[in-house]
Amino acid sequence: MTDELRVVPLQGIPELEEGDDLGVHVVRAAEAVGGLRDEDVVVVAQKAVSKVEGRVVHLADVEPSALARELAVEGDPRRLEVILREAREVVRARPPLVIAETRHGFVCASAGVDASNAKGPGTLVLLPLDPDASAAGLRDRIREVSGVDVGVVVSDSFGRAWRRGTTDVALGVAGIEALQNLKGQLDAAGYELHATEIAVADEIASAAQLVMGKTSGIPAAIVRGLRVRGRGRGQDLVMPRDRDLFR
Repeated sequence: MTDELRVVPLQGIPELEEGDDLGVHVVRAAEAVGGLRDEDVVVVAQKAVSKVEGRVVHLADVEPSALARELAVEGDPRRLEVILREAREVVRARPPLVIAETRHGFVCASAGVDASNAKGPGTLVLLPLDPDASAAGLRDRIREVSGVDVGVVVSDSFGRAWRRGTTDVALGVAGIEALQNLKGQLDAAGYELHATEIAVADEIASAAQLVMGKTSGIPAAIVRGLRVRGRGRGQDLVMPRDRDLFR
């Protein structure tokens, strides 16, 4: 897959507003570090994508339901109401914490609704409606502006069962394989692999997060040196319900 990997933060991207041309911002930021190359993977934080797509909610416009008030305990019931609206199913709840399945099939805290790096007090950022379409659109725009064919990953931070801390995962994918299937291949000892799949896009997202950070205001990065061209989607990484051992 690679002999050497380089991860480059894309600094200088301003605070984004609905309708901003994210592709142009990414290309300009990349030019400041030598430009993009074919087969680079551009990782963009979900919040950057959501902001330009208008996926921002103002709490002043939200009327909480009775269930939201119950789940909020001493917190803001309007935030819980937004979470419930974004959830296809509440998987677990320990008020005010809610683990929910989103419309995309992601199982995550608060249905992906987040106040960090939002648009100021009293606002929440939601997940893109279709992260794979967002990734594909951004890839097309970058190619149109720069003439370079890159892969794109839209990333977000998720918690993990039985492990403390968050790590970034791929919500949307375009131009690369998302899941590498090693079934049937032999390991170094000659053992045939029977069930090994590598979440390539998640690993790329996590690598990028190491230089993007959570508080540094860097919403994108280039991951360079991989040979992962493909037609993967973020949806490839969602566990099918019939294989989910925990529900």
